[in-house]
Amino acid sequence: MIMQRLKDKVAIITGGAGGMGHVAAKTFTEEGACVVLADRDADKLQAVVKEVSAGGAKVIGVAADLTSQADREKIFEEAVKAFGKVDILINNAGWGCKLPFLETDEASFDRSIELNVKATYYMTQLACKQMIKQGTGGKIVNTSSTAALQGERNGSIYAGSKSAIIAMSKAIALEVGEYGINVNVVCPGFTRTDNNGHIPSAIDDNFLGITPTKRINVAQDIVNGYLFLVSEEARQITAQVLPIDGGFSGTRAMQAAQNASMMVK
Repeated sequence: MIMQRLKDKVAIITGGAGGMGHVAAKTFTEEGACVVLADRDADKLQAVVKEVSAGGAKVIGVAADLTSQADREKIFEEAVKAFGKVDILINNAGWGCKLPFLETDEASFDRSIELNVKATYYMTQLACKQMIKQGTGGKIVNTSSTAALQGERNGSIYAGSKSAIIAMSKAIALEVGEYGINVNVVCPGFTRTDNNGHIPSAIDDNFLGITPTKRINVAQDIVNGYLFLVSEEARQITAQVLPIDGGFSGTRAMQAAQNASMMVK
């Protein structure tokens, strides 16, 4: 149900050319926000902007490489130029290096750190500076992963970079809370989006076997978490981590069948 929870708010959403960023743009504009979408894929970005704005929503796209400080600054400059302020930042962009530990090369390591850690850190810093300047507070949601909460095969640097997002978000929240800025983290589990159709369906079966809800995440599930954490209902929530995964990170579910024979007698 649309409630206009973000009426008159201005939100920056990174990774806006597809997947969760695309769905977030539609959801946030439906809730009344003006949206600034950032992505390095200029063509896909403009296609999303055209789609989302077709019904009259206020949305702009900024083609930007989030590993560049100049481009990161450009996103905020364009947001303020278009809408006069920034109330919300959704750090949704990221990269999933899925290589065995013994095969992870330096280029993959560096890209993971540059995009997942450094870009998130400095986008958050720029947002906080703008929000402090405005004097009206704000909401920031950084995107980690359930890989940061559990060991994940072939994901050592991915898990490490996503763990860093949790740690630094909590520390930042401690420093900026006095300015009325909330900083929280969402940890998506495996999520089907329009960006990962190449992943075989067998992966879904693996996750279904360990997921209490017996359903695979879709992008809207994650976006609903974003929406809650930037709403007024969450004004007293900061420095927190919200896993959205159907419950598998909160249980000891195993893919192997278990029965009462495992009980100690």
